[in-house]
Amino acid sequence: MSEGSLQAPTRHPLNWQDPGFTDAVKLDAEMRRVFDICHGCRRCFNLCDSFPRLFDLIDKSPTEELDGVKSEDFAPVVEACTLCDMCFMTKCPYVPPHEFNLDFPHLMLRYRAAEAAAGKTHFVAGQLAQMDRNGSIATVVAPIANWGSDSKNKLTRKIAEKVAGIDVRAELPKFNSRTFVMQDRSDPGSVNASAPAFSKRKALIFATCFVNYNRPPTGMAARKLLNHLGVETQVGYPGCCGMPFLEQGNLARVAEQSEKVSKALLPFVEQGYDIIALTASCGLMFKFEWPLIVPGNEAVKRLAEATFDIDEYVVDVAKKHGLPPGMKPIEGGVSVHLACHARAQNMGPKAAEMLKLVPGTQVDVIERCSGHGGTFGVLKPTHEVAMKIGKPAARTANTQAHAHVVSDCPLAAKHLKQVMQTLETGATRPSEIVHPIELMAKAYGLIG
Repeated sequence: MSEGSLQAPTRHPLNWQDPGFTDAVKLDAEMRRVFDICHGCRRCFNLCDSFPRLFDLIDKSPTEELDGVKSEDFAPVVEACTLCDMCFMTKCPYVPPHEFNLDFPHLMLRYRAAEAAAGKTHFVAGQLAQMDRNGSIATVVAPIANWGSDSKNKLTRKIAEKVAGIDVRAELPKFNSRTFVMQDRSDPGSVNASAPAFSKRKALIFATCFVNYNRPPTGMAARKLLNHLGVETQVGYPGCCGMPFLEQGNLARVAEQSEKVSKALLPFVEQGYDIIALTASCGLMFKFEWPLIVPGNEAVKRLAEATFDIDEYVVDVAKKHGLPPGMKPIEGGVSVHLACHARAQNMGPKAAEMLKLVPGTQVDVIERCSGHGGTFGVLKPTHEVAMKIGKPAARTANTQAHAHVVSDCPLAAKHLKQVMQTLETGATRPSEIVHPIELMAKAYGLIG
C-alpha cells in the first residue's frame, strides 16, 4: 500500500437507495474509519472548519485518539462541511483509487441523508432549498421581497433572524421582477454572421435558478456574448439542478430534479446543441453529481457529456474556431475568484483563461474558498464561521486592489464582497462582484 496516490481522483456512485447507506451503525463505523485516517494525516486542517473541529474533538478527548470521542459529537464536523469538494480534489492523498477509498464530502452527504431519513431536518434550510417555488413567488413581489430582505432593514431582518434563524448580518440575494427567460424572449438578439464560429456551434443556455430569478444580467451577457462569437443560442430552464437539496442530504429530490431536467434537455442534445451552465454549482451537478446519484439514467449521462461551464465554453470556442476582433482592455485589472465548484469540475482555471484573452488586461487568480456554501453563509449558527473562512480570499482581493473582482459563483460573489468590506483594510471597490462572463461581454462593448 502506497502512502498517497498520484493518480487522478475517481468517484464511486452513491448507493443511496441501499438501506445500509443510512444505517446508523454502518454509518458510524465508516465515519470512524475515515476520521481516524484524517486524524493521522491532517493535511486538510486549513481548508474549512470541519477539520479543525474534528481534530479539536480528538485532541481534547480523554485518550487524545478517536476512540475517546463520542459519536454524538460528530454533528458539528458535518455541519461545517460546505460540500465544496476541495479536500477530495486538491488535498487528500487517500481518495480512490487509493486503497483507503476516502471521500470526505460524500461521507458528510451520507450523514445528512441519514439525518433526513430519520426526520432530523432543518426546516428553514429545507424551505430555502425550494428555489423554484421561492423564485416564482418572489419575482411577482420583487420590490417588496427585496425591501424585506435588505440588510439595512433592521426591523424585518431581526424578525427573520428570530423566526427563521437567518443571520441579520447576512447579505441576501435580490430578486428580479423579470426573469432571464422572460428577458431573453423579449429581446432575442441575432447571431454574428461574420464571427469565425458562425454556423459551427449552437448552445442551449441553462438559465439556472439564481440567474433566472436573481441575476438575469448574467444570463443576458452570456447570451449576447455567445451570439457575438457566432454561436446560435436558445435559453431553457426546466427547473433547479437540485444543489440546494444535495446540501440538505435530500438525494431523492436531487434524483427527481435530474430526471426532470435531463428529460427536458435531452432533445436539444440530440439536435447537436451544447448545454451551457451559467453557474459553477449547476455545472458540477450536471457533469459529476447527477451521474453518481442516478448512474443508470442514460439521459443524465448524455447530458453530462454535452455540458460546459460558460467560461469553459468560451475558451473552447476560442481555441477551436477563433474569436471576432474588437475587444477592448479591461481597465484596472481583474481579480478572478475561482469558485470551489468550478475547481471541482477539474477543468482548470477557465474564468482566468477566458479573461486573459482580452488584450492588455491584468488578470490575477484567487484560489481560496469564499466561505459561503449555500445556506451555510446565511443561517445564524454558521454565518460567523462562513465569514471567517472567507477572510483569506477577501484579503487577497483587497491586496490585489484591482478595479474588478469576479467569481463563477454568484453566492460566493455576494459573500466575498461582504467579507472584503469587514476587513481592516476595507473594500472601496469594486461596487459589485460579477460573473466573469459579464466582463467578457463588456470587453466587446455588448453591455454597459
